[in-house]
Amino acid sequence: MIEPKIFTVGQINRYIRNLLENDFILSSLLVKGEISNFKAHSSGHLYFTLKDASGALSCVMFRQDAAGLPFEPENGMQVVVYGHVSLYEKTGQYQLYAEFLEPLGIGTLQVAFEQLKEKLAAEGLFDGDFKREIPKNPSCIAVITSPTGAAVRDILQIVKRRDPNVKVAIFPTLVQGEQAAVDIVHSLKLVNEWGKADVIILGRGGGSMEDLWCFNDENVARAVFASEIPVISAVGHETDFTITDFVADMRAPTPSAAAELATMPLSERREAFHRLELRLERDVSALLTSCRRRLDLLKSRPVMERPLERIYRTMMDVEETQQRLDKEMTNRLMQRAERWQYLTNRLEAASPLAVMSRGYVMAVTSSGKLLTSVKQAEVGDRVTLHLQDGKMETNIQEKEVFTHGEEESHL
Repeated sequence: MIEPKIFTVGQINRYIRNLLENDFILSSLLVKGEISNFKAHSSGHLYFTLKDASGALSCVMFRQDAAGLPFEPENGMQVVVYGHVSLYEKTGQYQLYAEFLEPLGIGTLQVAFEQLKEKLAAEGLFDGDFKREIPKNPSCIAVITSPTGAAVRDILQIVKRRDPNVKVAIFPTLVQGEQAAVDIVHSLKLVNEWGKADVIILGRGGGSMEDLWCFNDENVARAVFASEIPVISAVGHETDFTITDFVADMRAPTPSAAAELATMPLSERREAFHRLELRLERDVSALLTSCRRRLDLLKSRPVMERPLERIYRTMMDVEETQQRLDKEMTNRLMQRAERWQYLTNRLEAASPLAVMSRGYVMAVTSSGKLLTSVKQAEVGDRVTLHLQDGKMETNIQEKEVFTHGEEESHL
């Protein structure tokens, strides 16, 4: 009896994977469907499910392929995916390994454009509050563009025609291709570090969306927003709009229009100076007329005709006031002196010393109590007698109390 061959799980999964990868159809195919369960892993890999009304298919896109996508896939997006079907041996799950995908019914670049536009708008990079005013009379204009393109020639001709005094500094920059975005960011940094330009013109001539794509790069948009020097975006023709147009301080439909917006013709400047001169003359004349009228008014006043008379009159008023104050002060002092003398006399009259000077004595017991009656002391008590010029002590040997005019002696 032949023993049946027993396979391991890994052998079965490996066999099925080889079948799938060697299948003529499954090894290279296009699949359309709706993205769901989308997840961008920190490793850079993308995981999602592609579904339609009849089923669902697990998909994975590795980091090296995902890095080349110009847009970010989203749930609900209808896409066409190019890749191959294989099996992940560890879980036994077959899935579509996506190598490229693009939106269904709309261009890939257009989706990327709308996504970045929505993102930067939400961050406020398009807000008018951040737009800086373009100087009306710049002395130097920095132009970031290709040195061989038609745009730079148009800018130079228009600036020279409108104002030959304006200096133009050309910063040769790639404005098309894979390295263009990096080169534009570098040029913007150079212009700001140089610091001698009053305004920057960033642009190029028209082209397809692919040709102008470097002006839809997020790093370029953020570099324009961060520029300390005002930026005029002049990309393409009038119907072309890029992310740079929304972020810049001003958008010009063409590079030629940008040169006109950045300069003022000498004729207009002369006319403006002439208007300013006329206005200045008018204002100075009005000011002089007003000053003359005020001066005439001041000259007509009596004080200006006889200035010393008013000074003498004021001096007389001051002298009279001083005399009146001196007299009033003397009277007040005399009244205060009389009052002080009156109070002094009354105080002296009420003073115990004045009474004592007439022969009266003040008697105080040994406990310090003032004697006002014979009844307050007894025979044998020690008493201090206060006289005008001193005091002396004595003992009571006898006392006599007067009652109703009669005298009673108590030993």
